[in-house]
Amino acid sequence: MNITLTDLNMTYANGKQALRNISFDMQSPNLTGLLGPNGAGKSTLMKLLVSELLPTSGGIQLNGSPLNKVEKQLKSALGYLPQSFGLYDELTVWQFLDYMSALKGIKNSKEAIRKVIEETNLTAKYKARIRTLSGGQRQRVGIAQALLGNPELLIFDEPTVGLDPEERINFRNLFSRTAEDKIVLLSTHIIEDIQSVCNRLIVMNEGRLLFDGTPEELIGLAYGHVGILEEQVDNNEKQGYQITSRINTTRGVICRIVAEVLPAFAQPVEPTLEDAYMYRISKGVGLR
Repeated sequence: MNITLTDLNMTYANGKQALRNISFDMQSPNLTGLLGPNGAGKSTLMKLLVSELLPTSGGIQLNGSPLNKVEKQLKSALGYLPQSFGLYDELTVWQFLDYMSALKGIKNSKEAIRKVIEETNLTAKYKARIRTLSGGQRQRVGIAQALLGNPELLIFDEPTVGLDPEERINFRNLFSRTAEDKIVLLSTHIIEDIQSVCNRLIVMNEGRLLFDGTPEELIGLAYGHVGILEEQVDNNEKQGYQITSRINTTRGVICRIVAEVLPAFAQPVEPTLEDAYMYRISKGVGLR
């Protein structure tokens, strides 16, 4: 499968421009992490990719054909978990997945349902009504319906929200295995999930594409721009750096910072992916 975005723009009726000249392509197999702060345009981008919205200008092609011309082909190959996914609370887990299987036209639905129930660790809950499930269990049901039918394209918007650390590790491994022969697009605020499984990162802010490359390449951009220092009384903005975290120690509060030019009193340290992400966002548009 090949998906190509060319000069994609999206402006809503209220005048808000959500996407600005977005261009990139995705080919299977690929596990891409989509990063950006709230309002960056990530959810709008995903809605365009699943034909929930039409772009103001530019286009999306699926295997060389305009997406709006092959929408049926897209739907048959798509597994999608939006950030707000409605569940039918009075149905059991099995009944809900059976309903979703019917909507997707899945043959041999019993085997398909059994498979995703096992993959999402819902075996003990498949007879439970959805209204009785915890938040994390409901999230697992949402992931299960996206996986139904072994789709070629999987798009997840914040899939590990509400999951405990052990569940998040299990699902990171599941996404990694799933992407061995598919396109998986994973939008999340949890940097650890991205670093663990994604071979490609796309960073967005204010509707613009800021970075497209590997996690290692993004970290490389931050070398020499991350440091630690003891917390200063002075105005940090005037010092020309951004504090990304504060840690209480026996010596007092130690700050981790990113800056274009580190102050002389800061000790340079090895960047993490989170440092690199914060540095790229702080740089704005144009670095890459």
